[in-house]
Amino acid sequence: MIPRRIGILGGMGPAATVLFMQRLIDAVPSRDDAGHVPLIVDQNPQVPSRIAHLIEGHGDDPAPVLAVTAQRLQQAGATALAMPCNTAHRYAVAIRRAVDVPFLDMVALAAAHASELVGAGGKVGILASPAVETIALYEGPLRERGLTPVYPDDREALLNVIKSVKADGPTPSSRAAFQALSESLLEAGAVTQLIACTEFSLIADAVSPRVTAFDALDCLVEGVVEFAFRGDANEPMAANNEPPVSEHPHVSDADNQSTGEAQ
Repeated sequence: MIPRRIGILGGMGPAATVLFMQRLIDAVPSRDDAGHVPLIVDQNPQVPSRIAHLIEGHGDDPAPVLAVTAQRLQQAGATALAMPCNTAHRYAVAIRRAVDVPFLDMVALAAAHASELVGAGGKVGILASPAVETIALYEGPLRERGLTPVYPDDREALLNVIKSVKADGPTPSSRAAFQALSESLLEAGAVTQLIACTEFSLIADAVSPRVTAFDALDCLVEGVVEFAFRGDANEPMAANNEPPVSEHPHVSDADNQSTGEAQ
């Protein structure tokens, strides 16, 4: 079958969007171009800052920009939408209201995979922008599955790593700081850790080697593949809290640690 065309709300940040696209290519075992998922990508680094709007209390609301972007992607022929940015999922309601096609929800997909790794009553460490904790983005999806989210105490360190990766890309100092944050979650009892910031996806190999880590970006990749190749367009959408169950190529643990980066 010809895979469905997916619209990507990108640019948050630009390198993370490119990483998502590379992982999507890697996830499809096609021998030629035509077997891959067709994408329409709106790579817009000028989407208003989510950190400024949600944490710092100034700056424009990203929701109207994202809603217009979603409409453009649908008009261009996208049959579903995906957004490789965790924090921007705060504005998912505005995106859904703006279009008639499914929005493949990275947060719901990642929470579902967390429940496969951690039994009810367990802890999940969240490596994300402080905004994710502020807006309780993963709180509901994890708690309804009996899981407790745990966040690093050092919010400033989280922001510094994100800003460093955005400005300079992966560096030894950003990797070291990221590993220290991962170790702090382990000390708080979170052996399973969710990488829930696409800047952190660029340095995912720097998590503590003593934890089991998985990346929300990989969950979104798998959701896109599942939708793009599904035979019946009228089946329930993965976006509506019914994520597909599949293997995650970037899960890492002490015995089988992945690099977490595109190969």
